[in-house]
Amino acid sequence: MTDLTEIESGLPEIETPPAGTEEYFGTAFPAAQRYAEHLATTGIEWGLIGPREVDRLWTRHILNCAVVAEFVRENDVVGDVGSGAGLPGIPIALMRPEAKIVLIEPMERRVEWLSMVIDDLGLENVRIVRARVEELVDEEMFTVVTARAVKAMTTLIEWTREVISPGGRILALKGASVEGELAKAKKLIKRYRLSQPMIHVVDGGGILEVPSRVVEIVKK
Repeated sequence: MTDLTEIESGLPEIETPPAGTEEYFGTAFPAAQRYAEHLATTGIEWGLIGPREVDRLWTRHILNCAVVAEFVRENDVVGDVGSGAGLPGIPIALMRPEAKIVLIEPMERRVEWLSMVIDDLGLENVRIVRARVEELVDEEMFTVVTARAVKAMTTLIEWTREVISPGGRILALKGASVEGELAKAKKLIKRYRLSQPMIHVVDGGGILEVPSRVVEIVKK
């Protein structure tokens, strides 16, 4: 396991998890705390997140992504496109240990960081693929693809449509501009015979003051 002892002594003041967070993660909460420590230390040192994010790690990042797991089933194979700092893939893996999570990331430095964190957290349901998702056609197939802050919906659909199994789903974390993105993607959705998008507004059972928006699109 990675030893964080040297940097833990100078650990920045991480945002206190909102009330209910421990219950929400259940037995995975200690690992979620460890992940938060990685983001606040090695994540900043390696350039995965900015130092200003430390005081909102739980609400803006970890919990914001963990809610995607509410739409993930036990037997799903989830591809996290452009995983970066493991968001949303790692929170999903913590919440859904029975599902298989694939972190898809093309940048070597980020892949090295992800490998270090996955080993330290002991996440046996996670593997990392160094590639762009569009390079994985004929190599990987997912029942779910997810992404956070990775391109517009039109691009995400084009990149992922051939690696989603029939009946599989896109679960994309989106911001306030999601309606506009979906309007632009309307023709693509029809062309590729995808379902009409559903926008789920989720707050983790009241934990998040600012709910997350998860766009769900099913491949027919």
